[in-house]
Amino acid sequence: MKKTLVLLIFLISFYSTAQKIPGKTYETDNYAITFPDTWKTTDDSGIINIFPTNEIGAITISEYHDLNLPKGETKKFILALYKSADEEKKVKNSNGKKGYTEYNYEYFDEKEKAFWITKVFQKEKNLYLITINCEQKYWNGNYMKLFNEAFESFKIKK
Repeated sequence: MKKTLVLLIFLISFYSTAQKIPGKTYETDNYAITFPDTWKTTDDSGIINIFPTNEIGAITISEYHDLNLPKGETKKFILALYKSADEEKKVKNSNGKKGYTEYNYEYFDEKEKAFWITKVFQKEKNLYLITINCEQKYWNGNYMKLFNEAFESFKIKK
């Protein structure tokens, strides 16, 4: 019985560590995000793109300071990014950490056959826009897990 228990604990610990994918962190003065170390990053005039080498999708991060966007307009702003006809209530919002309001929106682009997941963090005139876009045929299993883990690792420092 004890041998079985020890073996079971060993297998569980081995399995949980075997599933960890080595990661690296992209860090600025304002935020940090962790993603698989095989992925690439680009900085296009302050817009950060993080993506797998096969380029089937990406996480994009934009930050804005001194942006005069009233909270009452943020949901409209998010829907306008996708030219979406969805109602504003489809954009969920909640009080986030460090005084930021967090907005979440999921959109499927029928024309491009791609999933888009968006998070916006807004506090006063500061706004962080983080999106995932991924081709539909890859949005399953491991890619969905990797994108979501990286997405959820995004942390605002200030």
